[in-house]
Amino acid sequence: MATSKQWPIFQLDINNAFLHGYLNEEVCLTPPQGYHKAQPGQVCLLKRSLYGLKQASRQWNIEFTNFLKKLGFVQSPHDYCLFTQHTGNLILILLVYVDDVILTGNSIDAINKCKLALDSKFTIKDLGPMKYFLGLEIARSSQATTLSQTKYISDVLKDAGMFDCKPVSYPLPQGLHLTPDSGEILDEPDMYRRLIGRLLYINLTRPDICYVVQHLSQFMSMSRKPHWEAALHVLRYLKGTLYQGLHYPVSNDLCLNSYCDSDWAACAYSRKSLSGYCIYLGPCLIYWKTKKQTTVSKSSAEAEYRAMANTICELLWISYVLQDLQVAIQLPIPLHCDSKG
Repeated sequence: MATSKQWPIFQLDINNAFLHGYLNEEVCLTPPQGYHKAQPGQVCLLKRSLYGLKQASRQWNIEFTNFLKKLGFVQSPHDYCLFTQHTGNLILILLVYVDDVILTGNSIDAINKCKLALDSKFTIKDLGPMKYFLGLEIARSSQATTLSQTKYISDVLKDAGMFDCKPVSYPLPQGLHLTPDSGEILDEPDMYRRLIGRLLYINLTRPDICYVVQHLSQFMSMSRKPHWEAALHVLRYLKGTLYQGLHYPVSNDLCLNSYCDSDWAACAYSRKSLSGYCIYLGPCLIYWKTKKQTTVSKSSAEAEYRAMANTICELLWISYVLQDLQVAIQLPIPLHCDSKG
């Protein structure tokens, strides 16, 4: 199966007036477990603001999900934020993140009808074709789609006072060996944790810092001055590669392909190995990860097997999601590994 045509993608924002008003008036919460004073059939009326309540996110998700199911959407059992509607040749795909919605499909008329239905129930704001979504910048043309986080990275550099810093050409200094017990302890460790959290989000479109962020995130509990300096070095690298991102051409054969590797006993203290893998859909990189293995591998071959097992788990999940989108998967899926063990 191949595709050479782009579908329109629209971004919707659900009005906060619904979140604060409609649910406060019409949604009732069941009494919590262990509360025995309520009589049979009684419920708890929600009178407070929706935000800040422990049951708020669940109640909103139930309300929104039930309405989408009434419209004919099917919730994916593999990704609860994904809803699809298939009627003959008509396909609608809806992806939701709290009150932000991405809507696409192969029919403008069906998309507009879905917008009207959502607006009649929740009062939405149509932001038009998707260009900026949760820090992700989307640039589309007739040949390709490009994802980047230029503005978000610029904001991170400004907040850290590094916007005018001198760029470097590599994510970490050569020969750097960070340890959890060397160096002066930071007076404000929250500053380091906040920066690492932002780098984790930047990793959504920058696979080149995947290993570095994984390495620096190990020192969140006891961050020291060398760790902070290494994190600032990553910011200098991002300054020099500010406009890089992911490129997805329109022409695509939609064939899955995967690569995995491991670094045996990479951690000098726990002797745990690292697993790294990336998955392609045609020529497009769609998934990547670097993670320390949960158990100690006694040989490099065992570490490679664990990396392959992790990659297969992700391949299965991606294949299930593609099936929900009615994308035919060509089997077998190639899995490349550089170990002869």
